[in-house]
Amino acid sequence: MGMYADDDTVLRWARPDDRDALYEVCLRTGDAGNDARHLLQHGRLYGHLYAAQYLEFEPSCALVAEFEGSVAGYALGAVDTEAFETRLEREWWPPLRLAHPLPGDGTDLDRHLIGQLHRPVRTPPAVTDRYPSHLHMNLLPPLQGRGIGRTMMTTLLERLAEQGSTGVHLGVDPRNHRAIGFYEHLDFTRHGDDRIVLFTRRL
Repeated sequence: MGMYADDDTVLRWARPDDRDALYEVCLRTGDAGNDARHLLQHGRLYGHLYAAQYLEFEPSCALVAEFEGSVAGYALGAVDTEAFETRLEREWWPPLRLAHPLPGDGTDLDRHLIGQLHRPVRTPPAVTDRYPSHLHMNLLPPLQGRGIGRTMMTTLLERLAEQGSTGVHLGVDPRNHRAIGFYEHLDFTRHGDDRIVLFTRRL
């Protein structure tokens, strides 16, 4: 059963058959919130890096938004970032590295993302000690600017707190001004630099 959002949008916890939709939304928001389909030869790379593993390993914290019957957005989280990243290193990255060996192929962005598969950045203890959970959220244009994102974020933060989290962090591309403004409005604390904007919030 879904959670009501408005007349044409329903929020619900993700199912295994949402996997391809997560890949699609991730790709179509991969370029700092914009469509990245024209930038990649291997279109599933963004989903490998930022979406599908949550459905696999943290389904209880994987929330999707259906717009007119199709998934058009998600909010995905992990309660214990350190444990989640350790599990990815053990179970998620190895087969992807075999499928996409270095130095990679395709476009420059393909090769950059393949490099990330082989050298994922671990979140430092300075962040996880105080903000142990993390999340990703992406919405396609039909869901933007309607309050859906706020409802999804509130729902996911409540779920993370119910599972024992005391704080959450996330990263935003500094080019994604819409997302930066969104998290500032939701009382996240911004810690910015040139490569990624870190946001944190206590729960």
